[in-house]
Amino acid sequence: MILLISDLHLEEERPDISRALLHFLETRAIHADALYILGDFFEVWIGDDAMSPFQHSIAQALRHLSERGTRLYLMHGNRDFLLGKKFCQAAGCTLLPDPCVIELNGERVLLMHGDSLCTLDIGYMKLRRWLRNPISLFILRNLPLSTRQKLARKLRNESRTQTRMKASEIVDVTPDEVPRIMVEHGVRTLIHGHTHRPATHSLQVNGEAAQRIVLGDWDKQGWALQVDRQGFQQSAFELEPLEPS
Repeated sequence: MILLISDLHLEEERPDISRALLHFLETRAIHADALYILGDFFEVWIGDDAMSPFQHSIAQALRHLSERGTRLYLMHGNRDFLLGKKFCQAAGCTLLPDPCVIELNGERVLLMHGDSLCTLDIGYMKLRRWLRNPISLFILRNLPLSTRQKLARKLRNESRTQTRMKASEIVDVTPDEVPRIMVEHGVRTLIHGHTHRPATHSLQVNGEAAQRIVLGDWDKQGWALQVDRQGFQQSAFELEPLEPS
């Protein structure tokens, strides 16, 4: 059995999501051969050198799962693209490139975070190319911690404001980009997150039946995609309510 999740947006301000993750790791993921986390695992990540006690505790929980036999794979999202080797070593996980092709049930499957599919969002795509440039990444990682914190807050606030203002089709994947990337990688199944619109979409790729599975985000409920002999099955589960402040 393989499990795939994405878009938990972990942060100390949402202890309900953190509790749900820990429960998920201890009850479901412990029985899985592998767990894939397809980006935006954390709401923000400004560098492995700035890990908070909260983030360390999450890494320890993942390490505990890894040591009990579940293989862990992590992909960058648009919120946590500065996650690096130190975190992965602490968490016992392998960092995957985006996109990445793996084999599930004997089938080649393409995994992505999903933000690179939103090609109609011209402004974001320009920013993404700049942020993911190796030179830019080097500069970002070597900025003073206080500067990175200010930059992260600025990007986060701007992202929220612009997302509210943009039309829904702009912040969703571009329909023509999906079959193009699937043909490029020779797959009939694509799994991604990012859009927070969980669903399984049927489509045609090169005249053959194909599918695009969108992973759900963890907010009002959690989501996980299970891959086993019965195929691909995504289901939601309730989060514990936030404790009163």
